[in-house]
Amino acid sequence: MAAITMKNIVKQYGDGFPAVNDVSLDVQDGEFMILVGPSGCGKSTLLRMIVGLEDITAGEMVIGDRVVNKVAPRERNLSMVFQNYALYPHLTVYENIAFPLRLAKTSNEEVQRRVNQTAELLELTEHLERKPANLSGGQRQRVAMGRAIVRQADAFLFDEPLSNLDAKLRGQMRTEISRLQRRLGVTTVYVTHDQTEAMTLGDRVAVLRRGVLQQVGSPRELYEEPVNLFVAGFIGSPSMNFLPASVDGSFLETPLGRFELRDERKIEAVGDRSVVLVGIRPEHFEDVSLVGEEKKARGSIVRAQVDVTEWLGNELYAYVPYEAPEDLAAQLRDLSRELDSDQLRTQAVVALDAASLISPGREAELWIDTTKVHIFDPATGDNLTRDEERVEQLGRMAEDSRAAQREAQRGPADDETGASVAES
Repeated sequence: MAAITMKNIVKQYGDGFPAVNDVSLDVQDGEFMILVGPSGCGKSTLLRMIVGLEDITAGEMVIGDRVVNKVAPRERNLSMVFQNYALYPHLTVYENIAFPLRLAKTSNEEVQRRVNQTAELLELTEHLERKPANLSGGQRQRVAMGRAIVRQADAFLFDEPLSNLDAKLRGQMRTEISRLQRRLGVTTVYVTHDQTEAMTLGDRVAVLRRGVLQQVGSPRELYEEPVNLFVAGFIGSPSMNFLPASVDGSFLETPLGRFELRDERKIEAVGDRSVVLVGIRPEHFEDVSLVGEEKKARGSIVRAQVDVTEWLGNELYAYVPYEAPEDLAAQLRDLSRELDSDQLRTQAVVALDAASLISPGREAELWIDTTKVHIFDPATGDNLTRDEERVEQLGRMAEDSRAAQREAQRGPADDETGASVAES
């Protein structure tokens, strides 16, 4: 196992376009790091530079204690799992897993030992004599993972490995990859554009935008304390609502109505700005009729015209279109396109309790949890109300949770299996 350190990494193509622009990132030994962002943000390019499939224009790539900028991929001792499995159709599962060991001229006895251990770890023992064509998508992906594990690499690199699977299988494989990584404790860098994978798999998540690193932190930190508009809009599904607001002291006048900020810290953060963008997550709204008096006092009530509702059984989504000043509306449309959502109109998405009887085409009273709103500078996109103390607390919580989880995952059987499979 080995840590991976990226120092001011730049990848520039012939036309001068910086696909990766001055990225510095430390992946700790044994950590599960997620690289996430919309299409074209540079995450796969960065992964390919780690493994050596892309040349580095500038900066320094360090794996363990060795600078690997000029080191060939085969000499970096890394294992990569691709999106398309890349299995040999004419070989059995056994021989597909054993392939890197055959290339290294490993003895037959050692090949058999490692392949059998890996197959047992991935629950592939009964499929060892089958061909890839006779396996399901999830089984093929496990074979590809087995081929990576058996090499006893210093780190695993995953390039959107689940994107070819159906939704149900993706959920199952997410769980399996997470459990496997915890058991083996191998440093892992995982690229995805799916934020569900990012939020559920990683110890930490690195968000990229146009080749520039935006924020690195635990999934909860990114969700609760985003550093800017881009991260706030990318993390979360449905994404955060952004409402233009004019400032009147401690009050904000939004397209959904006027409400009061009761948090002195947030009022001070607004400063002398006359216009801001207010970020409110869908779950921080509620149907007023379902909110108790004590809870109601902690927020504000607005009236809004509901356009469309979607009742999903466990919750109700309500869509509230609104008008915004043209300059801010254009900014929000640009952000929406960059986040791959490309909304047709400015609207707020509201997630309500399934018991709500709010119906489309009518005005509804909505309660907003104003303690959870974020205020953004419309010019820079910076989150003016990011709580640094909370960020530090979430970082400590994530580190403690990671240490406890790894300790819990390691039992006597895991010690024996993990050590023999994951260590040289």
